[in-house]
Amino acid sequence: MVPALTASAKTAAAPRARFGAVYIPHGAVMNQYTPHSAGSGFEFTPTLKPLEAYRDRLVVVSNLFRGGENDHAVACAAWLSGAIAKRTEASDIHLGTTIDQVIAKKIGQDTVFPSLELATEDFTGYVGGCSPGYSCAYMNTLAWSSPITPLPTEINPRVVFERLFGRAGTNDQRRVRRQKDQTILDSIADETRDLRRVLGARDQVRLNQYLDDVREVERRIQRAEAQSSSQVSLDAPVGIPESYDEHVGLMYDLIALAYQTDLTRVATFMMAREASNKTYPQIGLSDPHHAMSHHGDKPAKIAENAKLNAYHIGLFAKFVERLRTTPDGDGCLLDHTMLAYGSGMSNSNAHSPGPLPLTLLGRGINGDRHIVTDPKTPLGNVWMAVAEKFDTEVERMGESNGRVDL
Repeated sequence: MVPALTASAKTAAAPRARFGAVYIPHGAVMNQYTPHSAGSGFEFTPTLKPLEAYRDRLVVVSNLFRGGENDHAVACAAWLSGAIAKRTEASDIHLGTTIDQVIAKKIGQDTVFPSLELATEDFTGYVGGCSPGYSCAYMNTLAWSSPITPLPTEINPRVVFERLFGRAGTNDQRRVRRQKDQTILDSIADETRDLRRVLGARDQVRLNQYLDDVREVERRIQRAEAQSSSQVSLDAPVGIPESYDEHVGLMYDLIALAYQTDLTRVATFMMAREASNKTYPQIGLSDPHHAMSHHGDKPAKIAENAKLNAYHIGLFAKFVERLRTTPDGDGCLLDHTMLAYGSGMSNSNAHSPGPLPLTLLGRGINGDRHIVTDPKTPLGNVWMAVAEKFDTEVERMGESNGRVDL
């Protein structure tokens, strides 16, 4: 409700922009993913069918290609960067800043967490080379805050919950703990006043640096309390669920809650890792995903891959629906959130670099369109256009040579 004669920019009706990117490994069966006609009014393919309800705010972008080798690590690294990963299994990794981090620097600095990086598979044991000639760092995350800085992901819903909303317990218990922590920080700052009088110049500098760090923690606690205590009354998850559906659903719910409470405005989510050997018996598929992705052009194996593609999009569609039904300002969260769903690989059997599967929906999207770009349009071109949607100018995204008209 907006008070009369009040500038909407100063009220809750002024929408906050959000961005989310969801990655699927091993590409897609493209003839069951790509619409068969360009422009508006296209028929939704079997894979995309779960998203048909959001036609008016959705675009499919075709003919996007990435550079680099036909490789799992290169595919994952390129997806949000548009860049070609440096070939190395050592620590001298080099890629490019990813679009999520470009956006986070624009819209995420006023939130407790400038960005949130989630996944479903444990990458902690993957070090060194995970793909011939390429460091595991290229496969372990989607997000890079600089060309040499990959950001770690979190797979445990309980850990994510406690990072966002405090330790487990009721909403009242979490609020009391936050207040207690704030008091401790305040008392530490108070006790240092007398100490300053007996310190030399060098120690004064060290003390000031320490207090600045304490103040930053306190600022984040205060913001988290103000933004989440009155809006979140959830029980904390108990850990990583055995059910993949439940695991993915919890991660999507946590992203939605983080958007809703304005704890973060930027999130990335790896539904599975490149070269994943996860199995999906719940939908009748017994082969590991990676093995199944090398279908050898056998119709039965291709059909299994297409079934898995549609299943993943179905889980994503539930997240989209949650955003659509969550009020936000003068609309809903989906109105104010741009989502990207796709992969850095096309034909999984050959690890093809294109044409890549990519769907965009939500904020800033002129929907009901299948955009067929020029043949082999660099993937970075679409991220250049996305950056513009967030009023951010970048000179280049990876191998970009222009912009896609979104």
